Amino acid sequence: MKRRILLILSGCFMSLLCPAMLPGQQDAGKGKGKPNILLICADDLGWSDIGCYGSEVKTPNLDLLAAQGVRFRQFHNTSKCHPSRATLLTGLYAQQNGYAKKFDGPIVNGITLGEYLKSAGYITLWSGKHHGAENPKTRGFDHYYGLRDGASNYFNPGLQRPGEGKPAHKKVRYWCIEDKEYHPYTPEEKDFYTTDYFTNYALKWLDDYKNDEAPFFLYLAYNAPHDPLMAWPEDIAKYKGKYDKGYEAIRNARFKKQQQTGLIDSRYRLSDATYRPWKSLSAAERETEARKMEVYAAMIDRMDQNIGRVLRKLKEQGKYENTLIIFLSDNGASAEVVTLDDSYGPIGTVTNWTSLGADWANIGNTPFRYFKNYSYEGGTAAPMIVSWKNGLKTPARISDFTGHLIDVMATFVDLAAVPYPKSYNGKPVLPYEGTSFLPVIQGKTMERKQPLFWEWQTGQAARDGKWKLVKEGLDQPWSLFDMQADPSETKDLAAAQPEVVSRMDQLFKAWKARISIVKAKK
Repeated sequence: MKRRILLILSGCFMSLLCPAMLPGQQDAGKGKGKPNILLICADDLGWSDIGCYGSEVKTPNLDLLAAQGVRFRQFHNTSKCHPSRATLLTGLYAQQNGYAKKFDGPIVNGITLGEYLKSAGYITLWSGKHHGAENPKTRGFDHYYGLRDGASNYFNPGLQRPGEGKPAHKKVRYWCIEDKEYHPYTPEEKDFYTTDYFTNYALKWLDDYKNDEAPFFLYLAYNAPHDPLMAWPEDIAKYKGKYDKGYEAIRNARFKKQQQTGLIDSRYRLSDATYRPWKSLSAAERETEARKMEVYAAMIDRMDQNIGRVLRKLKEQGKYENTLIIFLSDNGASAEVVTLDDSYGPIGTVTNWTSLGADWANIGNTPFRYFKNYSYEGGTAAPMIVSWKNGLKTPARISDFTGHLIDVMATFVDLAAVPYPKSYNGKPVLPYEGTSFLPVIQGKTMERKQPLFWEWQTGQAARDGKWKLVKEGLDQPWSLFDMQADPSETKDLAAAQPEVVSRMDQLFKAWKARISIVKAKK
């Protein structure tokens, strides 16, 4: 017994001296007794696009997780895919890790969730989209399968135009299977569909490690429902005619469901609509718009089906109750439109690259303003669900904790209880920026003490307590919103509260000055 205590104390002392292990080194015993972690990230999914957040789309598995867990009303991302995913991975703002503008270089100044959790004794697995320049196997993950780029054809990432031998859709996408990189990647499987195969690999790994005593961290990073809009015919058929009534009818129905289910209260008001009047569209335009949303819904439906496959596997292995499950989105629904002159065939099929567009994106972010790329809530608010059978005392809760993707690393450090390193592989590491929301998961009430900041392209924002300062256009004046009384950002208080605007403007400038020094100090 004394020898065991000495060994434990020795291990703790060594972890303080060497908190970060080299890639490939792992003390599996260090992770014993800790919960497994399943982190699921959707792509361009709007705040109201899943059932438990107001949608008509069938998402029974996510709805079940919500019923067993916590739904967050005030959780945020960066409003853009690659900064969000780099922020999620590191706990640093994208301005610090090198992903504030581009994704053509390595993540800098920090360690990834894979590197940290590997040092804490976890098996680290990643299947899905990266939107980065590195193969995740070089950044702490035992296994990786997926898309390194921002988007790809769902049925054939390396699609060639028939008879011409040229890459379709202008750009061939990078794909990784473990250590190998493919450019292009043309799968041999006839049933290939990215959402399905991301899940297939995840399930294989869970089987491979089912008898391992070490806990696992599985990052399941779907590319759904990002464009191109592509789905299996049987999934599209479920939503045939569902969207024939148009934008306003669907938005109002979602808002009503959000109210009826208690997701939102009277403080939430519908923001001004930005979609076109449905009646102003021609019959052909209405048919096209309805079809786009049918396919978009089918993609979300399929993602939920695959999440269900993973949940069933965890239950079969007896690991479900001790797995912390987090579901979130990397930004709001997207108004971006990609137009490719080599697209042809029906929307939803392998040869047609179609985007959702601004009208339906406005509906996807009900009740908020705008969409992806904006620093308003429509761009930065994400649906987030946390479920953990062994860790949640009170299920079916709704939290108003003001959270951000930078908080995920902090939460995992809190959970794993292994010191976060000051350096890794001989390089200095910036301290993570976030706040652990583990107390929220455990049923405690907490308020954020540190302000949050956003900057992407021409959008900027700061959040401090109940106040949010935001603008679109660097030469535009700030708008100010009381997010406690008006979480939909419908009443601009900048003129009435000039002193608050001034104070928060200074906070934003101080943040910019601080994070612009991007190199970690030794």
